[in-house]
Amino acid sequence: MKSFLDLNSFNEDHLEFQLVTTDHLSESIWFRDEQDFKVGMNYIAIISLATGINVLAFILMSNHVHLVLQCSKAEAERFINEFKRRYSQYINNRYGKVEFLRNNSIKADTVRIGDESLERALAYTLMNSVAANICLIASDYPWGSAGVYFQINKPKGKRLGDISKSARRRLLHSKAELPDNLIVGEDGYILPESYVPVGFVESVFRTPKRMKYFLDNSSKAKKRLESAELGLASFNDQTVVAAIHDMCRTMFSKRGVRELNDEELSDLIREIRRRFSADVNQIARLAEIPYSEVIRMLEEF
Repeated sequence: MKSFLDLNSFNEDHLEFQLVTTDHLSESIWFRDEQDFKVGMNYIAIISLATGINVLAFILMSNHVHLVLQCSKAEAERFINEFKRRYSQYINNRYGKVEFLRNNSIKADTVRIGDESLERALAYTLMNSVAANICLIASDYPWGSAGVYFQINKPKGKRLGDISKSARRRLLHSKAELPDNLIVGEDGYILPESYVPVGFVESVFRTPKRMKYFLDNSSKAKKRLESAELGLASFNDQTVVAAIHDMCRTMFSKRGVRELNDEELSDLIREIRRRFSADVNQIARLAEIPYSEVIRMLEEF
């Protein structure tokens, strides 16, 4: 296993941290179901261990990802580009989508210890699921690292070394050689506790109470409050995208959105809007229809 950071022994002049964000996809989503999320979780672990880059925090959202990495900006860009490459290949194999993330832009912003920018970056990352109305508490969201800090209970799972090589490859969608002492959780992915420097992140926040302060006061937390005040719907993308397939079958006897004619597509969009109170952005990315087309069809009604 790679060595983890120690806040009491680091040289601030030799530590860099990057808040990495991918552009939000507007007409598609990264992760359509739990299998996709599990593959993404495993690729984060694989790349972290292969590169030696510490992942302090991360979250996989439906149409974008956020990470806080301990590395230079150039290294952060290489990390996320490798993640995009691996995941795009998986998407191609599973769904037949070629070069899925090729034009998906990325951004890396340097944050530091001492001016609270690192704490804010960590809180911003971890609160994405709360801001999206997916869950009430960040640690309840499984597709990221929010649930690993200041926890009393030990994670449940089995050592990677106790799984056969063939089973590992099927599980990880990779032939990467990884440390045997990584823990694979009951849901079938490498638990972040196995490689995220949890102790270091806890030492940055110092106490659970101080971490909660940054989470509650992050820009993402404020966005959650604004959404609640507006009464915005809280159906996540995976719920809606699964329903779209059922609606195509039950409403039109069609296998998917691509088989619908213009009139049927208009009916589908209005039904998505009615059932889920989905906004135009969510409809566009889940039905994989241009934003302008969704607007046109809703206005025609």
